[in-house]
Amino acid sequence: MNRFVKRYLIDALSGMAQGLFASLLIGTIIKTLGQQLLRLGSNPIFEFLVSAGNFATDGHVVGAAMAVGIGFAMQLPALVLFSLVAVGSAANVTGGAGGPLAVLVIAVIAAECGSFVSKKTKVDIIVTPLVTILAGALLTVLFAKYIGMAASSIGNIIVWATKLHPFVMGIIISVLVGIVLTLPISSAAICAALGLVGLAGGAAVAGCSAQMVGFAVLSFRENGWGGILSQGLGTSMLQMPNIVKNPKIWIPPTLASAITGPIATCLFKLEMNGAAVSSGMGTCGLVGQIGVIAGWFSPSEAALKHGASAISPTTFDWLGLILVCFVLPGLLSWAFGNMLRKMGWIKEGDLTLQ
Repeated sequence: MNRFVKRYLIDALSGMAQGLFASLLIGTIIKTLGQQLLRLGSNPIFEFLVSAGNFATDGHVVGAAMAVGIGFAMQLPALVLFSLVAVGSAANVTGGAGGPLAVLVIAVIAAECGSFVSKKTKVDIIVTPLVTILAGALLTVLFAKYIGMAASSIGNIIVWATKLHPFVMGIIISVLVGIVLTLPISSAAICAALGLVGLAGGAAVAGCSAQMVGFAVLSFRENGWGGILSQGLGTSMLQMPNIVKNPKIWIPPTLASAITGPIATCLFKLEMNGAAVSSGMGTCGLVGQIGVIAGWFSPSEAALKHGASAISPTTFDWLGLILVCFVLPGLLSWAFGNMLRKMGWIKEGDLTLQ
C-alpha cells in the first residue's frame, strides 16, 4: 500500500504539478504580462509575449506536459514517457474542465500498460509506443469525458458551497488545502484537477500561504533568513520530518489558516480567478499571488464559467492580498508559536531544518 500511495499519488501528483507549472502556469504569467504591457501601446515584443503564453496554455500542450511530468516522476522507460505526449494531450482536451484528473488517471494506467511490454520484444520501438498510445486512446474515448465531468462537478460544488457559506467553507478549504500543501502531496495538482477558482480558490491561496509563511516565521529563531526564503518562497514541506517528530509544531500555521481563510472569503472577497493550479501554490515563487493578480485583469476560462469578470483592483483589494498572504500568517503563527513554546509543546530545535 505504501508503494502504491507513493507511486500513484505522491510521485504522480508531484509530476503532474510540475507539468502544469511548466505549461499552463508559466504560460498564463507570460500572457498576462504581455497583455498588461500592451495597455501601454502596441509593440511586437508585447504581442510576442501574448502569443508565447497562448502556445503554452493550449489544452493539448498542457495535457502533454502533465502526462510527461507524471511519467518522469514515475521513472518510466523512455519510449513510454515519450508516448505519453499523445495520451496526455487527448485526455486533457477530452476531459474538458476536469481534464487534469483525466490525465492523471489515464496517463498512469497507459504508462503501466506500456511499461509491461517495454523491452520485452525485439521490436520494442514499435510495440511499446503502440501499446501505450492505444491503451491511452481507448481509455480516453471511454472514460476521459466522464472523469472530467466528475472532477468538474466536485469543483463546482465546492465553489458553489463557498459562495453560499463563505465563512465555514473559508475555514475548511483554507485548512485542508494548506495541510495538503505541507504533506508530500501536490495541492497544486489537486486544485487544478478540481478547478478551484473564485472564493474557493482564494481560500486555498490563504491556507497555503499560512502554512508557508507561518512555518517560515515560526522557525526563524532556528533557521534564520535562509529558512524564511526556503519555506516562505519554497515549500513548507521541508518541515515534514520535524512534524513527524513533533506534530504540535503544525498547530500554529494551521490555526493561522483557519483564521485567514474566512477573512479572505468574507472580508476581502479574495478570489483566485487566474489558473486554478495557482490556488494550491501559496507563496511558492509568489505564484499564488501572481495568479490572483492575473485573475483581476484576465480571468481564466474556468473562472469566467463561474461568472468572473476583469476588474480594476482597488487599494482594498491589494491590502487584502498582502494581509491574507503575508502579514496575518506571519503574525498569527508567531503569536500561536510563542504560546506553544511557553506551554512546552514546542521546544528549541523542534523546527530546525536538516
